[in-house]
Amino acid sequence: MDIRKIKKLIEMLQDSDLTEIEVHEGEESVRIARGNIQAIGVNPSPIVSTSPNPPSEKSEVPMAESGSVIKSPIVGTFYRKPAPDKPPFIEVGSHVNAGDVVCIVEAMKMMNEIKSEFTGKVSSINIEDGEPVEFDQSLIVID
Repeated sequence: MDIRKIKKLIEMLQDSDLTEIEVHEGEESVRIARGNIQAIGVNPSPIVSTSPNPPSEKSEVPMAESGSVIKSPIVGTFYRKPAPDKPPFIEVGSHVNAGDVVCIVEAMKMMNEIKSEFTGKVSSINIEDGEPVEFDQSLIVID
């Protein structure tokens, strides 16, 4: 399913009184739900594989984090750089402003820029370049 269609579904959900929507397209499906805090989840069906590698065990261990956490809005692959030959968007200790691009999450061959919602200093980057990420997984902590 095209990421543009998913984004359009998210916008439609936000503009309505609905709390959940599910769409099936062939063998692919997507379910988007909204909770009390306006969190939006995108869950691909088990048939569609987004990564050949299963998530590592270290990503399943809950981490105590202080500061503002940037979480992955989608399932995909995490990249710290805009291209292999370019420098990373940020490093630990870098200052970021709200709206700055801090990383990319690739999903279904689409490169999605992840922008910071916070202003501050990067205190940790919780995932390695090229690793798979889950929806709502902690990526970066800003103090």
